[in-house]
Amino acid sequence: MTNIFTNLRGNLFGGITAGIVALPLALAFGVQSGLGPDAGLYGAIFIGFFASLFGGTNTQISGPTAPMTAVSMVVIAGIIASHNGSVEQALPYILLVFLLAGLMQILLGVTGVGKYIKYIPYPVVSGFMTAIGVIILITQLLPVLGYYTEDDTAFIETFKPQAEEAIMTNILHDEAGEGILVLEDFKETINRSEQISQEEILQEAKVLAKAENSGVAGAIKALPRAIANINWLEFILASLTILIIYGFKRITTVVPSTLVALLVVSVGAYVLKLNYQPIDQIPGGFPIPNLNIFTEFEFGQISPYIFTALTLAFLGAIDSLLTSVVADNMTKTKHNPNKELMGQGIGNSVAAIFGGIPGAGATIRTVVNIKSGGTTRLSGMIAAVLLLVILLALGPVASQIPAAVLAGILITVGIGVMDYKGLKAIPKMQKAEVTIMIVVLLLSVFWNLVYAVGIGLVLASIIFMKKIGDLTADQSKVVPLKNADELTLAWSDEVNFPERLKEEVFIKRLEGPLFFGYTSDFQQLANQIPDTATHVIIRMGKTPYIDQSGLYAMEEVLMNITKKGVTPIFEDLQAQPRVMMEKIDIIPDLVPKELIFNDFKEAVKYARSNIKDVV
Repeated sequence: MTNIFTNLRGNLFGGITAGIVALPLALAFGVQSGLGPDAGLYGAIFIGFFASLFGGTNTQISGPTAPMTAVSMVVIAGIIASHNGSVEQALPYILLVFLLAGLMQILLGVTGVGKYIKYIPYPVVSGFMTAIGVIILITQLLPVLGYYTEDDTAFIETFKPQAEEAIMTNILHDEAGEGILVLEDFKETINRSEQISQEEILQEAKVLAKAENSGVAGAIKALPRAIANINWLEFILASLTILIIYGFKRITTVVPSTLVALLVVSVGAYVLKLNYQPIDQIPGGFPIPNLNIFTEFEFGQISPYIFTALTLAFLGAIDSLLTSVVADNMTKTKHNPNKELMGQGIGNSVAAIFGGIPGAGATIRTVVNIKSGGTTRLSGMIAAVLLLVILLALGPVASQIPAAVLAGILITVGIGVMDYKGLKAIPKMQKAEVTIMIVVLLLSVFWNLVYAVGIGLVLASIIFMKKIGDLTADQSKVVPLKNADELTLAWSDEVNFPERLKEEVFIKRLEGPLFFGYTSDFQQLANQIPDTATHVIIRMGKTPYIDQSGLYAMEEVLMNITKKGVTPIFEDLQAQPRVMMEKIDIIPDLVPKELIFNDFKEAVKYARSNIKDVV
């Protein structure tokens, strides 16, 4: 906090510019999430302010981002569907998941996990980011064409039978909870069903119709209907927005083209009194905390989303720390990853309490801040305060923005977020890495973003372990000393030994960690040693690490070769493997301390002195 107020002028300009850039994106991400534009603004305000105040990257601007919004959209849709389509009933549970994600991020920072985020494989990140872009593009095609499910009465009518079934199921569920025996007395059920109005049936049908059209699969199914019933006004407004965003960049980048498109198209549509579809109403006044998230929920309903909250936490961490690296490169500074995670977690937690969608460090906004003069955390806090002022002063005005404009903005976001570098590199990448990327991409788009990342990480880990295991197996050999003279096999100190010694002493060279990916090959050691052998020297100088699987494999091998009358000798045993072997008494029970030597010559000298008639 010491130097936060230095460079006031630069931070003021940086913060104002970043806030202006954030405005249209915050509104668009709020609409895409399903909670409305106000949720996007609240997220940008509270995450932006508190992540800057408590974070570990001085110039970072935080708020809703495309990846975080895409995952949030899945969470929101799922919880709303489980609450009969009622946003009001589902909201406490939705915000609680977001709060849990924020608290988990704080925990990640406190426990020092931040420094490990960088080890997530690039194919997983690449496939995920490209999937986010594809998801945004496909799901925004419907609003670009001016198609909104709630306006398609003919389509909604087809869901009335399912709506009545869902309502009847709820009635039966309620009666069971009240102890009413339906089959013995059906009159109560009939009485309750007669009280259901046509409006309630229609509302339930709308919920089911919207669920049918949600997500990528739903948007693809609805596309033919959207094209057949295209609203040309909405399509023109969205297309103009896209053209201005890309066209204005060619003129100048000083003024954000997204903001220019938002203002020009929105003001033009309003002044001309066009009959367009506006965004949802943005409530005026200061955001009110949703304290009912602490009182009106049951843990059983939230437990299925614990893993989703953890995914949001990790995704936000990756998103933020990648942006922190960009900021470091531009400012020649060094961010504090764990402090950054704590700041992001605090920001997401506060945003959830006030009804905001989760977010992370935003690369474009951060770059704009730095280029406009921002150097300290004050710039991020100014950007957030500017958005709050806009909310308080211009909330009703912002409510007149055409929904098609935000759809156009999101189309450009979807195009921009895809990892073209990774896509272009596909012909040059290894097949395994291409497979991981494509699997994550397809599963994210057509199944589940959360599970796709998990499966991608598992696949990447398995492939990595196999590669390391294969590499270790290729380089680690069992050879008699008589073959060690060959240059293709010998280590520099394995030459010029007596012939008899070469017949009875075998060498096991280990190169690389002894871990679960290599244990099955290592366990073949006992079978590779002939009956003529009396000693085996296990060379451990290039094995810095042994895991539990490797430890027990080592124990099994030593027991087997000891039973065959072969004496095992360790040479150049590293610190970590030695500690592990001492813990389970491999040392001294199977290999006494006197049979552990620092160099190969000492080990051979011992073997030579214990073999009779060596010439």
